[in-house]
This record gives sequence, C-alpha cells and structure tokens, in this order.
Amino acid sequence: MSMKLMKNSCLPWRLAGPMVVMMVFIIMAEPVRSQSSNRDRNSTLIRDYCSQYYGRSPEYFLSNLKTTLSSLHQQLTNGSRYALARTLLNGESVWGLASCRGYVSTVRCVACFNYAVAQLKRCGLGNGAHAFYNDCDVRYENNNFYAEANVRAGVVECGNTTSREPANFRKTVQGLMSDLQTAVPRTSNYYAASTRRLTVGNTTIYAIAQCNLNLSQTVCHDCLNSRYSSLDACFDDTNGKAIDNGCFMRYSTTRFFRRNQTTDITHFLWDGDSSKNKYIIGGVVGVVGFLLLVLALYVWRFRSKNTSGHQDKSTGSTDLLQGPAKYSYDDIKTATNNFSNEHRLGGGIFGEVYKGTFKDGDTVAIKKTVMASTSGKMHVDDELKIICNVHHRHLIRLLGYCNKGPFLFLVHEYMENGSLDQFLYGDKSLNLNWRQRFEIIYGIARGLAYLHEQYHVTIIHRDIKTSNILLDNEFQPKIADFGLIRLLPEDKTHLSTKLAGSMDSGYVAPEYAIHGQLSEKVDTYSFGIVVLEIISGKRCHNVNNDESAGQSLLDHAWDLYDSGTHSKLVDERLDPSEYAIEDVKKIIEIALLCTQSPVSARPLMSEVVTLLSDKPLDEIPPVRTTLHEDDINIKVDTLKSLSSNATASTMQFSGR
Repeated sequence: MSMKLMKNSCLPWRLAGPMVVMMVFIIMAEPVRSQSSNRDRNSTLIRDYCSQYYGRSPEYFLSNLKTTLSSLHQQLTNGSRYALARTLLNGESVWGLASCRGYVSTVRCVACFNYAVAQLKRCGLGNGAHAFYNDCDVRYENNNFYAEANVRAGVVECGNTTSREPANFRKTVQGLMSDLQTAVPRTSNYYAASTRRLTVGNTTIYAIAQCNLNLSQTVCHDCLNSRYSSLDACFDDTNGKAIDNGCFMRYSTTRFFRRNQTTDITHFLWDGDSSKNKYIIGGVVGVVGFLLLVLALYVWRFRSKNTSGHQDKSTGSTDLLQGPAKYSYDDIKTATNNFSNEHRLGGGIFGEVYKGTFKDGDTVAIKKTVMASTSGKMHVDDELKIICNVHHRHLIRLLGYCNKGPFLFLVHEYMENGSLDQFLYGDKSLNLNWRQRFEIIYGIARGLAYLHEQYHVTIIHRDIKTSNILLDNEFQPKIADFGLIRLLPEDKTHLSTKLAGSMDSGYVAPEYAIHGQLSEKVDTYSFGIVVLEIISGKRCHNVNNDESAGQSLLDHAWDLYDSGTHSKLVDERLDPSEYAIEDVKKIIEIALLCTQSPVSARPLMSEVVTLLSDKPLDEIPPVRTTLHEDDINIKVDTLKSLSSNATASTMQFSGR
C-alpha cells in the first residue's frame, strides 16, 4: 500500500455518508494450523486484508473499482487464468489483478472470483484489498503493484494431520517442492503441477507452484524460494500451503487436480537426483574451458602476426577490440546482387538501403552512403565505434561496415516488418491495434532515453520520424539511423540548408530548423509528432479531413485539445473496445508536452518514459505556444515561436 496516500482523517469522507472501515490485518510468515473442517474447499479463505487508506472522491473511486472488476471478470470469463485491469480516471487509480490456479476450469475460476469480490465488499471505500483462496486470489490497489512480491513475508498454513512416516514423507515433499520452485520460473506460464509417490506405501503427494506473470524470472524464483523455506514447518503434515503477493505453493495427499493436468518438469531442472549429472557437468565445463584456452592462444598468435587493425569478416578474422566488424566489398556486392533494384529497401539523406543475404544465410540491411572525406576517416572510425557499441532493445544494431572509395557501407540488423510509416499510412494491409501502438510509443521513448541519458556518450538523433522506426517480428520498435548525421560531410553544429531540405519538415523542432539550436529536446519534439501520427494514423503535414483540410497534424491536435475533444484524434481504424478514451487523451497530452516552446518546457525522454508508465500529469498540463510563419530562407516549412501566453486549463489524466 502506498504510504504517499493521505489518511482518512485528512479527507472529506463525511460527504460519503457512513462507511465501515476495516483495519489492515496482514498475517506474517509464522505457520498456523488450519481450524476449518472444510479447509480443502476451494472457497476457503486463506488470507485477506482491507486498506485503511482512502482516496479523495468516493464517487470516482467506486466507479473506477467497478470498471476494473468488470474488466477482470470479462477476461476470466473468456478463459484467461490471469487478468490485469486498471482504471485511472479523475485521479482515483484502481489497479486490479485476478489469478486462478492453472488446474482450475473457467467456471470454477469465475466462481472463485465472484466469491472473492463479494467478500471484499466489506472493505468499503478502502483503496486496496486482497483475498487469497485455494483456487484464486483477487487484489486491487490505488497504485501499480503488478511487479511486487513479498519475498520476506507471507502466509503459511499447515495441515492438522501428521504423516505416519514423517521422515520418508518429509524427504519426498522436500524433493517435490524443491523441484517445483526450480522449474516454475522457467516455464512459459509460471505454473506447474506435479506428483510424487512415497518410496514406501501407497501415498501420493500432489503439489503445485505458481507465480504472477508480471514478475521477472528472478523475482519469481526468489518468491518461491522464500515460500519453500517457510513451508519447511509443514513438511511433516499431510498438506500445507504458502502464499504471498507474488506466488503460491501448495501440496496435499488429497488429490486436488486431475491426473492429466500434471506438468513434465524434468526438462526445466538443471539436474535431477542422480549425482551422475554433476560429473557430466563437470566434464563439459572442463572441455569447454580447455577449448577456450586453445582459442585464446590461437587469437593471441594471430594478432601478433597481424597488427594492421581490422580484418575482413569474409576471411573470418575480426579485431574484437576495435569497433564494428569489417566486411569485404565483394561480400557486400554479392549479398545485394550488385545492389539490384529488387534488393532496394528505400533511401533517404543517408543514402540507399538494400536487403542483403550473406553466404552463411544471415539477412541484413546494408546502407550505402558517402564518407565525410578521406581525411576524416579517423573521425568516421571513432563515430562507428560509438554507434556499434550501442546495445538496446529498441535501437537498431550496427553489425559492421565496409568502405570502398568514397562510399561507406553500413551493415545493420534486418527488420522484416519494415518501417512504422508503412503500417500507419502505407501499403501494409495489417492495421496496428491499440496495444501494438502503445508498445511502439513506449519503446521509442525508452530508446531515446537511452541515447540521451544512459549511454556513456550523449547521442542526439536529429531525424526522428516514422520511416526511421523499424518493427521486428513482434512489432517492437527499433530506432534506426541514430548517430549517422555526424558521418555526413556537413557542419556538425548547425542544420545546413541541404540537410534541412532533406529532412522531413513536419518533424523538425523550430529552434533547430531556424536557428540551429541543438539539444536533446530536438528529439523530444520529433517524438511528440511521431506519437500524434501513431495515435491518428495521419501524416504530420496535412490532416486531410473535412474539418481541418490543409492544417498540420500538430495544429489540429492543439485545436482539439483546446476544445477538450482531443479524443477525436484517434485513428478510426482502431476498435474502440481495445482502449479507454482516458488512455488516449493522456498520451495525446504527453505528445503535446513534447512539442511545447520554449525548449525548457519539454520533458526529458526519461521523464516521458515515467509519464507513460502511469505517472499522473494533472499538475503540468501542456501549454500551447502561439506561432506564425516566418519568412526565412530555409527549406523547412516551420513556424517561429512568438509568444507563450496560452493559459492551460486543468486536466485529468488516465493511465497508460
């Protein structure tokens, strides 16, 4: 529960009428004995709590809670065993989670959820509640708790019956639960059910372990490890269970899932019970170590004979310590079929891009550009070293290069889905859904934040636009062409006429286009324009509709925002059931924040990432700047800032 919230004594709850306020009770990890005669019933309560903290508006809180619970119910009804939902309207955040055990049918899952919701009604207007049952657990809070796990605290419940063969029973249960805690974090759904028979007698032990899907693999493992340790107090008993906010473990001699619902966990275990595996692993490690030693000696001898620096990749020799790999021109030429039109992917200010396939089957994208100058080769080498050492999920990797005469060939990883602009308003038939669009926005923000603030050298892209955003097979974005402007034969400190005329004018920040003022906020501005394009599915130059023909997308978005109707900007191809209007409004408002003048009013990209991660913005609404066309001799259609006297209205935001 967030301690930043205000207590009920500080809030106007008298307006809400009489309410029953329940005190928080959280049972820590001491083992307790079940006193229920029907403890194996799936509706048996294991643990619950109600928050003693409250929000500011009972009306909005109850409305958001109802919406969140309804969404969870719908997801479970559709067959999901793990559901997340959040409603963040008017500042009363309600984050919800419902998780059913992997063996539970849809009918039983929904029934358990309904039962839990009915029981949690007693929590009244407390802004958080949690209930654990054998079949499911349900939780809602006023903050994002999805990645939480109480590794150091939880609840343990032991059975009332001690095994007749405690030593044998304990050893068997320990082995089974230990294997489950190892295997579950490695499964795709963080769940496994398994059985084990005692070596003596007919007793079979049934057990499961499960983690919330939003946890990382490491947190899942730590959570289960802690629960396994706490279950040690129960291992003499015929049943036991351990829970916390992130994971659940249970075993029993009474079957509580069907025999055909077990999971084969053997291939998720590093080793079994046999000590032979230890010798096998030791042997493998020894052989690998020997081979690495031989390889190191070979590389050392080879480098002693070759002091010329980079070597052609085609010969299999690459200086690993001096930047990107160097390819031979013959391999580049062969991979692109002599740069044939069939292999051409596109072109821009950095040159032509071709699809290439090397002899080993690797498919790459090869960019053909012109080097700054022969005398600038050292500068190019230094820049390439900087670029090739950038490693981030949302940034295209530079794999290597080749120079031939005045040309520089850059070899990048290939993105089969092409560029973002093709999906928004190009020839691609597949339309991006809301979740894909948000993930693209979020990924671009993370990639830019890395370039600006997290990499050891600050890299300003200067040419962020939808055609420079490539999509991988999972439609995750990767930013292309970062750092390449510094390779062009132009002044590095000012936007030249040639470059300005080549750049897509709708994306360029006014202070950079007009005065050559360069900072990270130039990319922030371009990012804001790209977000508006992703939301609307329209190009930034021209809206092309009956209401705003000839108007830029940015001006159109500001007009809608000023009238409080900016949700109309959303792409008509999107299914309204896929998104919440408040989510759309918030992201549009973030985009407008990024396009503000003066430059200091724009957020850093790390701040944008935080804002997209559900941080409320109601205290910093975007402020529109009044602009007019400036008659200057520059090949960029921009507007020059005159004043910043617009008055912002109070806004409310939804979440991501």
